[in-house]
Amino acid sequence: MTITESSSRKRRRLTPLALIAGAVGTVLLALSLTGTLSGFVASITNTTNTAGTGALVMQEKDSTGTIICLSTNGGSVSTNAATCSTINKFGGNLAMVPGTAVSTNITITNTGTAPANTFTLTPGATCTQSANGAANGTATDLCAKLNVVITSGATTVYSGTAAALAGHAPFALAAPVAPGSTVPFTFAVTLASTADNTYQGLQASLPLTWAFAS
Repeated sequence: MTITESSSRKRRRLTPLALIAGAVGTVLLALSLTGTLSGFVASITNTTNTAGTGALVMQEKDSTGTIICLSTNGGSVSTNAATCSTINKFGGNLAMVPGTAVSTNITITNTGTAPANTFTLTPGATCTQSANGAANGTATDLCAKLNVVITSGATTVYSGTAAALAGHAPFALAAPVAPGSTVPFTFAVTLASTADNTYQGLQASLPLTWAFAS
């Protein structure tokens, strides 16, 4: 009986110790797995990592500021190439006489968000002549009698006849053109004083194309 009681008392003493040791071991194992005992930690999470494309948009405006043409007039920057017939760089005077000079001021602005690294002006291949009214002269070279001077600030871009301007290589204009920047231009057109009666009742036309490239 004595042996049984002694063994029972030993088991009672050992049981709490075993439970405590087991619990401590479990906690230590859990802490070792979670890394809580590894020391100080620091971290940064970048939540805004984005990239996108800018837009290159050209605006042409007359001297009054009331006539505006945009490269996006087609409704989309996917094409971004518009035809503008409302700003006449040659002045649109159809009643010129020998010695008459017509000056036209316009501006080209980069209204997009991307810079234009190159800026060019390309004349059309042909200066065309047509009738201006019912009575027409017999001359066939009106374009050679129209002198054209294109300036941008103090820089002369071109000076010569409309005939020689036609088919000219593209003119490299001042660049880059930053978003929001405006470049002014003046077109001065003069009918030669040597034009005689054979040049009456005629008109000339030459398309011009402005272009930005990023």
